[in-house]
Amino acid sequence: MKRTADAVIIGGGISGLSIAVHLAQKGVRNIVILEKRFPGSGATGRCGAGIRMQWGVELNCLLSKFSVDYFEHINDILKNDVDVEFWQGGYLIGAKTKEEAAQFKANVSLQNRLGIDSVYLSAKEAGDMMPHLDTSKIKAATFCGRDGHLNPFRTVQAFARAAADLGIDIEKYTTVTDIFSESGRVTGVRTDKGDILAPVVVNAAGGWAKAVADLAGVELPVYSRRHQILVTEPVEPLQSAMFMGFAWNIYIQQVPHGPFIMGRGDTSEPTDLRMTSSWQFLEQMSQTVMTLMPSLSRLKVIRQWAGLYNMTADAQPIYAETPELQGFYLACGFSGHGFMLAPATGQLMSQLILGETPDIDISSLHIDRFKGETPLPQESSVV
Repeated sequence: MKRTADAVIIGGGISGLSIAVHLAQKGVRNIVILEKRFPGSGATGRCGAGIRMQWGVELNCLLSKFSVDYFEHINDILKNDVDVEFWQGGYLIGAKTKEEAAQFKANVSLQNRLGIDSVYLSAKEAGDMMPHLDTSKIKAATFCGRDGHLNPFRTVQAFARAAADLGIDIEKYTTVTDIFSESGRVTGVRTDKGDILAPVVVNAAGGWAKAVADLAGVELPVYSRRHQILVTEPVEPLQSAMFMGFAWNIYIQQVPHGPFIMGRGDTSEPTDLRMTSSWQFLEQMSQTVMTLMPSLSRLKVIRQWAGLYNMTADAQPIYAETPELQGFYLACGFSGHGFMLAPATGQLMSQLILGETPDIDISSLHIDRFKGETPLPQESSVV
């Protein structure tokens, strides 16, 4: 393991890999990624891997639009041929109430103004697109055909291969135990395999971001909440679009080889870093799916698993250099959307670290926003 680096990135998930690759593509040569297990073993490998541009907050629309553009050209950008299985079947998002339908109209107006080709649909039009959906349960819907999903493992492979080609060191099964500083500036990290001196340390540790910040003496206003997912047996193609319902806290997608992947948000889930599965999730998910899509009731569940959503109070990420410790950067608090924002995270964090003007104004995503009296509007388009 190297003993000095120009930048150390803590976390080998999709965000950490993207930051490292973007830095290297901008000319930074001595980069080390520290991963306590293996790349993609945390939230990245446990996520639903959906990608959408349909949001209710302008900044999230811009971040996700950047990322969709990137994923559409990922092989050219990373200069490798790893097939990330980007399936753009679109997202169909259902509104449960008249109030939500009205909000969806406003969302589509915002999205269209930003160059996102989403449309507002009646319940009948949504049913024409997805015949097995019980449209009596929705008031309206929105759709964007460029939304979709990727294979998270292949996407990690693509970034990891690019990292290797760019000379980035990925230290697997390496745990960070301390972060050094002197006179208000970060100077390096201690691991269970030795110390690395570095003027830049990036916290991209996902569910463990708060624990990493604690090592640096930085108070990080995030928490990690369990999020559960299941996968069914493969069946013949039934739906190409992802269905999502915020009021039902659910998303349902059929992946190209046939299985359905389903997840649901639940604010009562534990926040103690556990990633076990529960029978309550399976029961609640089954009830919701049978209400919305009765024809799926006979599908056999193959397995279920859990990951962690690293949450902020406004469900928007933190991109920042910490004010109390120069050279210590934060890329965390994605609130369940770190995978889909990863290309934007890499680009914007690399620009922030190198003193460049970010392509998207992310000044409002600084950690200091949680200390002020004018917080960001909360993103409600979250499952």
